[in-house]
Amino acid sequence: MAAPVLPLQQVKLASLPSTRLTPEQQYWRTFKNPLLIPSPANGPVNLITQPSIPSSAAAFPSLTQPPDVFTVTTGARVQIYSIRTRKLLRTITRFDDTVRGTDVRPDGRVLVTGDDTGTVQVFDVGSRAILKTWKEHKQPVWVTKFSPSDPTSVLSASDDRTVRLWDLPAESSVRTFVGHTDYVRSGAYMPGSMASSGLLVSGSYDRTVRIWDPRVESRAAMTFKMAAPIESVLPMPAGTTVLAAADNKIAVLDIVAGKPLHMIQNHQKTVTSLALASNGERLLSGALDGHMKVFETTGWNAVSGSKYPSPILSLRVITSGMAHEDKHIAVGMQSGLLSIKTRLSGQQKIKERERQKEMAALLEGKLEEHDRQVAKKQKLRGSGWDKRLRGRDFIGEGVDIVIEGQDSKRRKKEQPWENDLRKGRYSVALDQVLASNDKNAQLTLLTALRHRSALRTSLKGRDEVTLQPVLQWIYKHIREPRLVDLSVEIAMNLLDTYSGNLGQSAQIDKQVERLHRRVRDEVEMAQHAYQTKGMLDMLKAS
Repeated sequence: MAAPVLPLQQVKLASLPSTRLTPEQQYWRTFKNPLLIPSPANGPVNLITQPSIPSSAAAFPSLTQPPDVFTVTTGARVQIYSIRTRKLLRTITRFDDTVRGTDVRPDGRVLVTGDDTGTVQVFDVGSRAILKTWKEHKQPVWVTKFSPSDPTSVLSASDDRTVRLWDLPAESSVRTFVGHTDYVRSGAYMPGSMASSGLLVSGSYDRTVRIWDPRVESRAAMTFKMAAPIESVLPMPAGTTVLAAADNKIAVLDIVAGKPLHMIQNHQKTVTSLALASNGERLLSGALDGHMKVFETTGWNAVSGSKYPSPILSLRVITSGMAHEDKHIAVGMQSGLLSIKTRLSGQQKIKERERQKEMAALLEGKLEEHDRQVAKKQKLRGSGWDKRLRGRDFIGEGVDIVIEGQDSKRRKKEQPWENDLRKGRYSVALDQVLASNDKNAQLTLLTALRHRSALRTSLKGRDEVTLQPVLQWIYKHIREPRLVDLSVEIAMNLLDTYSGNLGQSAQIDKQVERLHRRVRDEVEMAQHAYQTKGMLDMLKAS
């Protein structure tokens, strides 16, 4: 029995370096539909916050769903937005000066603020009524935060160089931490394993990051010295690592080992804001250079980024749902502009894709044709479309026996040049593929001729007309690194065969001369590349 005729294995070129987006870049580019909101008084957007995640369910037993709010602080006002609709719900303006610190309690019912007068105030989110006022700070208060484990505990940090703890029922601060020698502009409660002990972290313009223990009356429990004033501190969810932004660098500080782990240096200007995303697996940073950068928290490598038109002062990844999935990226800028980008999912993606198609048809003047296609598609589908498609991907249970059909019936039809190659008509096969624009077919045939030592045979017996396509193919591909070896071998066989006939055809002589110039240019380029490599090697060695 004769062996079956199998199709020729198609040859494919090695892939070039990919220009496609990485999965990380694709993820962050799903944050679209930007909403740009100018500040009412054109003041800078100083802070964007969202209620923190409770450290335990027992701390807030009445909380069943995360609050649907986030706050934006600009000038002497605090704006409260809905996470679901991105619409402004209410505005609190009962302040005498610029508001610096804002935080909403994890249950979303109470809000605490600090302003440039040194006043710390507590508001009811629903009625906007003032519940508490403290005036112990002597200078602007830049940080106010609710504890994630105690609904009545509040932290504040001020330019008077102190960090204070407050209890909502009390009329004065319950603890005052003294140790910083300059403005304290950032602070937070330590989460994770440190939450039960009530540890605090603060960053100051005295170039130190300090860990405070409320159970200890003396100085700070731990101090890290930095090379520049601290603009922002951010504890990691595990509670054993703290991120500190100083100048254009971000330091990764290990609380357990008591030393820095890593230094991130990807910004050109001062880093002003830090935020976590993807449940603590990604770090976002905003800086005065207008860049927002995304880092993975394993090796601290930059994985994505974007540019904004103004210096970034505040940054927050707004999450939603019990799983705390990333929903919005909110960025506040020096120009007073608030940018909110939303991640589309499910039906929203489909609607957005249809909207883009409709807009493209409108711009091209083909809106009526687009509407007809949409109407036709909807008419064809009808209400039973999903039922018609049900089961089309079913491939049988594991116990089913699938009997394959005959290969001869499913075999792809043989191309004419493949038939000529199989029957030894090499010149005819070569003429056919060179006449087509199928680069893969050309490469497959030439590689097959090379493997069969039939290149010289396929090039023999040609006249002026049939020789020109071969010379054109060599001229076109001899500069391509992936095809240079094959092109050189074909050219050498061609010159060996027809060197005695040069000078008989002006057209052939012209093409050979053109090929010679291209080869000479490539040789010169290779020499320059080696010279450059040598200079770089010398610089590296020195």
